[in-house]
Amino acid sequence: MREYLLTLCVTAVVTYLLTGPVRKFAITIGAMPEIRARDVHREPTPRLGGIAMFGGLCAGLLVAAHLPNVGKVFELSNEPRALLSGAALIWLLGVLDDKWGVDALVKLGGQMIAAGVMVMQGLTILWIPVPGVGSVALTSMQGTLLTVALVVITINAVNFVDGLDGLASGMVCIAAAAFFMYAYRMWFGYGLEAAAPATLFAAILMGMCLGFLPHNMHPARIFMGDSGSMLIGLVLAAGAISITGQVDPDALKLFAGSERAAVHETVPVYIPLLLPLSVLMVPVVDLVLAIVRRTWKGQSPFVADRGHLHHRLLEIGHSHSRAVLIMYFWSALIAFGAVGYSVNGASVWIVLAIVALSAVGLVLLLMPRFTPRAPRWAESFIPPRYRRGGRPAVAAPDLPVVGVTAAATPSENGDGRDDRTRVPAGATAIGGRSRTW
Repeated sequence: MREYLLTLCVTAVVTYLLTGPVRKFAITIGAMPEIRARDVHREPTPRLGGIAMFGGLCAGLLVAAHLPNVGKVFELSNEPRALLSGAALIWLLGVLDDKWGVDALVKLGGQMIAAGVMVMQGLTILWIPVPGVGSVALTSMQGTLLTVALVVITINAVNFVDGLDGLASGMVCIAAAAFFMYAYRMWFGYGLEAAAPATLFAAILMGMCLGFLPHNMHPARIFMGDSGSMLIGLVLAAGAISITGQVDPDALKLFAGSERAAVHETVPVYIPLLLPLSVLMVPVVDLVLAIVRRTWKGQSPFVADRGHLHHRLLEIGHSHSRAVLIMYFWSALIAFGAVGYSVNGASVWIVLAIVALSAVGLVLLLMPRFTPRAPRWAESFIPPRYRRGGRPAVAAPDLPVVGVTAAATPSENGDGRDDRTRVPAGATAIGGRSRTW
């Protein structure tokens, strides 16, 4: 566990330290697209955050390769190299799209090529565990098609959900944490070495997201762009492919008593036979709804709109930050609920806890004007908007402005809505304060 934590911390620190210089580089080269109709931010914000995340990925793999225990993954498996090759291709495609823009069909082709490169190097689904039947072996063509489909679906699910500050990185971090818990249990609980690469991928993915998240929280100073969203989507898919199609239920039957019992023991993760669909359910549902919605309107599935789940949360009255937290909540509930059920599916308490937390989530959805406040002892560790005193006032400049009527200037308060500073009629702004004559 200590080596995985070290890898996670190194990845997070490198990503965090690189994000600042990457932001300046993005501004210098003009990677700041204009505000679009579907965007929720108000000022042009630099992209290319995926450059820092890719640097963190490389640093994490480099450190892990030199650790005594985790380093054995590189000796016994070619999956880390396959991941790095596919990640480099998808990252380069994302960088080109963030700077100059790439056609949707070209991006789809690039995603399939990146997935094909990983398949050629051994990162592929070999069999599918079917409850009640056992492991069903796949042909080379079937495994390739299924692997490419899983990679493309996961990449686009993460890309579609990247619409609010901190949303994609936080949700993927939650999914990666669930992956890590399950893969770590398979690796050290059952002694299955085939689960070691997935455990490493999950730890590195958590570090990439945690290192980038402080720069991306609302109001974001930099966006990850397609170079980041497609990258973390591919890493997430690689972990899912490794844990789903590489771990043999025949090895599990030594612990579960039979192959069918072993497959049954992993049912919560293998239904619907694709791991990301259980721990990344919220963005996948958003992806499916977006395709159905756009196709129903006679549009291309790749045409962007403002009908995503996070846009709907904003429309019903939730603030930017609260919409992100609600999406975090549902993602964590589904992801950790699936992992908890996989540990002890016969426990009634797990089901009751999931039902109770679902009720809490529904209450939060119905209270868009509720502003959560943290206890005073935790105020020094949280953003100002969640402190009891609210966001601290910004000191106004002392330069007097005489004879100019102050216009209403927009600013964003703790609720994410427009709050305008208005000066009464006949008043003049002096020293940043209003005075009525």
